[in-house]
Amino acid sequence: MRRVRYESRGGPLFMEEAPLPEPGPGELLVRAEAIGVTLPVVRKVTEAAEPGPLGGEIAGEVAAVGEGVTRFGTGDRVTGLCFGHGYADFAVLHEAMTSPVPGDASAVDAVALVRSGLVALGALEAARPQPGEAALVTAAASGVGHLAVQLARTRGAGRVVGAVSDPAKAGFVRGLGADHVITYGDNGWGTPVDYVLDAVGGELLTPALHALVPEGRLVAYSSGGGTIQAYDLLVDAKSVIGFQMARIARGKPELYEQWREELWRLFAAGELRPVVHGEFALEDAAKAHGEIEGRSNLGKVVLIP
Repeated sequence: MRRVRYESRGGPLFMEEAPLPEPGPGELLVRAEAIGVTLPVVRKVTEAAEPGPLGGEIAGEVAAVGEGVTRFGTGDRVTGLCFGHGYADFAVLHEAMTSPVPGDASAVDAVALVRSGLVALGALEAARPQPGEAALVTAAASGVGHLAVQLARTRGAGRVVGAVSDPAKAGFVRGLGADHVITYGDNGWGTPVDYVLDAVGGELLTPALHALVPEGRLVAYSSGGGTIQAYDLLVDAKSVIGFQMARIARGKPELYEQWREELWRLFAAGELRPVVHGEFALEDAAKAHGEIEGRSNLGKVVLIP
């Protein structure tokens, strides 16, 4: 099979032939039909000290199952998170991190909706939103952010603000249901909000915190890190909440499944619309990464083997 790999920090990415992996106990071998490209994986290539497998979101058809697998069989259509080599024709998924794909949805729909949607929905749940509250979503045009904007609206947000890196993205974010769009470099981010869903981190944490009303909540789910001064929390009784989807998937599988079902329900009802920025051939993985690095994507970036 074909597989994309890199050997040094920063790349380059290259294609190689590799043996077909075998699923171990509790694992599925999936023939990939769509592979999601995410910022954490892009950052892994550009920032990690040592090279490692390019994992990520996979959707496709089960080709084989390992010992002890009970929920899926050969031929089932599934989507899930791959912790090994995911940029490949075939990938191994853990059964616990895998979900079925409804018959009326494509593999691209599944990759664009499920993993990114679970992160967006989980971050929103962590914010404990109340009907009528104002929300601000950073990276609002990204694979996760564009779903978070829509989900905030479905949860009754009275005002939704999208924050983006480029004003050219404003029309796209408004089309998702945002009332206002601001750019990161704006002097002040307008009327304060009740909660912020932050996917960027780093230097953006400070303005995101300042965008909150007293007792507001900031949910940080970025891999970008960053530092917050304790006094900035104390002075207005604001709070910062960390969210990581993997902890839910591993520790609360029943909640993971509940959220997954809600995403598909909203999708079927037309209330949640995943947008695919572009579909790239597997051999063009470097170009797909460039879209994410350049912050030019509007929605999800997908690889097609």
